[in-house]
Amino acid sequence: MTSMLDGKHENLIAGYECAGPGDCAGYDSDMTRRGFVKTLGAGLLISVMAGPALGQRRGRGDDRGRRGGRNVKVAARVHIGRDGQITVMTGKVEGGQGARAELTQAAAEELRVPVDRVHLIMADTHLVPDDGITAGSRSTPSTVPAVRQGCAAALSLLMGLAAKRWGVESGAVEVREGRLVHKASGRETTYADLATGDDAAKAFEQMIPGEVTLTAVKEWKVLGTSVPRPNRRDLVTGAHRYPSDIVRPGMLYAKVLRPPSYGAKLVSIDLAPAKAMKGVVAVQDEQFVGMAAGTVREAEQALAAVVGTAKWGTERHPSSGEVFAHLRQHAANVPESPFRDELARAAKIHKQTYHAAYVQHAPLEPRAAVAEWLDGKLTVWTGSQNPFGVRSELMRTFRLNEDQVRVIVPDFGAGFGGKHAGDAAVEAARLARAAARPVSLRWTRQEEFTWAYFRPAAVIDIEAGLDGSGELVAWHQVNINSGGAAIETPYRAGKARSQFVGSDSPLRQGSYRALAATANNFARECCMDELAEAAGQDPLAFRLAHLEEPRLRAVLETAAGRFGWAERVKIKKPDFGVGLACGTEKGSFVAACVEVAIQPDQGEIAVRHVCQVFECGAVLNPENLLSQVRGCIIMGMGPALREAMKFENGKILNGSFATYKVPRFADVPELDVHLLNRPDLPSAGGGETPIIAIAPAIANAVFHATGVRVRELPIRLPPVGRS
Repeated sequence: MTSMLDGKHENLIAGYECAGPGDCAGYDSDMTRRGFVKTLGAGLLISVMAGPALGQRRGRGDDRGRRGGRNVKVAARVHIGRDGQITVMTGKVEGGQGARAELTQAAAEELRVPVDRVHLIMADTHLVPDDGITAGSRSTPSTVPAVRQGCAAALSLLMGLAAKRWGVESGAVEVREGRLVHKASGRETTYADLATGDDAAKAFEQMIPGEVTLTAVKEWKVLGTSVPRPNRRDLVTGAHRYPSDIVRPGMLYAKVLRPPSYGAKLVSIDLAPAKAMKGVVAVQDEQFVGMAAGTVREAEQALAAVVGTAKWGTERHPSSGEVFAHLRQHAANVPESPFRDELARAAKIHKQTYHAAYVQHAPLEPRAAVAEWLDGKLTVWTGSQNPFGVRSELMRTFRLNEDQVRVIVPDFGAGFGGKHAGDAAVEAARLARAAARPVSLRWTRQEEFTWAYFRPAAVIDIEAGLDGSGELVAWHQVNINSGGAAIETPYRAGKARSQFVGSDSPLRQGSYRALAATANNFARECCMDELAEAAGQDPLAFRLAHLEEPRLRAVLETAAGRFGWAERVKIKKPDFGVGLACGTEKGSFVAACVEVAIQPDQGEIAVRHVCQVFECGAVLNPENLLSQVRGCIIMGMGPALREAMKFENGKILNGSFATYKVPRFADVPELDVHLLNRPDLPSAGGGETPIIAIAPAIANAVFHATGVRVRELPIRLPPVGRS
């Protein structure tokens, strides 16, 4: 992609940063917005509005986040240079989910230009509007429309400027291949030709209108096509700089002292041995202890020199074997069934408890940050899904104003909901302030497994009743600890209520791909299979008999048809099983059918075939969406089959990929993924919901093969025999 920027500032604005000290000599980490505009050169002035955080916060903030960022000036979204290069700005991040391609497409569509004319600046808090946290599958339904609205407004203004220049009505101007043309005379001009006047700068200072006409789906030229990631060449050649690759002039490398167990408090430590080492900066700030030195090895040696002097106060911590009992014991007011009368009249009552273990996000790139202080101001490069949230965290920690903290998030190596907080950023900034030099901190894989937060463990109680004809007359679901995402049943029942109850989590927990929907859907879909058996019905027929939502019925029926459910479910072979599951969350719908093979002597489950159908409205980028769905399936197989954190006496016992086994290439089954495109419906996100059907489908297939009901994740089978 050609750029209107010179090489030095191209790296700065893209957030890639310098490969070595020599490359950074001319870089001003405190670049102002005015300096940024000068860097871009002549064209429509940019005036970034640093408004309130628009992320997925509770209450009013959450509402603003769902709208994708409002009260943003046109100039804060779009810049047009003299050479015709278009720069579009967004606060969203790229962590491998495809936002860079999708948002570039959105801009190109509304500006009527090819995608290679658009350069996207992402996640630099000094330069872009706050579009909220990149989470909750909100980029597609909120930020894509926000970018489209900004670019459509920009095009409308350009058409008005062209009409004014020619002395004609706005309706007499049209767009042809990225040029403005007077329909009657054939006169034409470029966007860049209009971008240098005062009238253009003034026009682009207005706020993006709340109502602006967007390109209809049937007229899409760029959206709806499989545009690849714009910076893919940099990724495959190694030119891209991930957060862990950032290098600053005079930079030191850091290591942080970690407690010996969860809940341990530092009582005392002697830093003298480390301070006596040449070139080492040793810092203690209450419970925080860290070392910065010229190399990672020297920082490790400095830390090793003081570890033996540390005295800790420890406390009892439940083990992973006790965790479900602990969560129930510490839950607040677990409700009893509100439908006693309905259950008393039911022909059959089914009551079961389901468990899901703590799991790690296991991102490709562990947490990393580079922090630099200059004239009392702080710049941090880090991998985060929440750049403006990290900025706020840094502001609170160091008591700085908004204009004193800048967070830059280069495209980074995955998050899966696990990189919302600014742990590494704060740690690096503490050490950089003490050292008066830039500091790089890279968490090890063991630190990531131990000190990053986890997907919450869950205890889920379900009580349901059936009448004499197999109809659901009551449904009550209670989730303890993991959350309320997708907790409401999509199935028709005479009376239904679903509730979430918090508990005292022994591990640090937080967001994970699809949040608690993975656990809630697992429990519900396993229970629906059990109810189907109690009603003497086929699992597919039982679900369809209770499904009124047409979109969920559509994905389930399509998946069953493509899989050949009616034929496969009748197959009787030793250790062969099929299962299905479906679900809805965040405005999208998914159904999966799976085939498994069981090795009873080893208690192992091999997933042989997965047919999954997904529908999220109008598809924006088919190939990227397919990648998202496939990734969700494979990721979801991990907690279904193997992934679970093991801990005892406050220590993680499987904090490496050797002992915590995520899916390998050998585990990947035959995948038949089908996207139901609904151009008549608004687009919803596709990065989360596709994960929620795979675990219960596998669990139900295991029962079909073995007769063993599955009520816990990961699935554990007895070595031989049935139950």
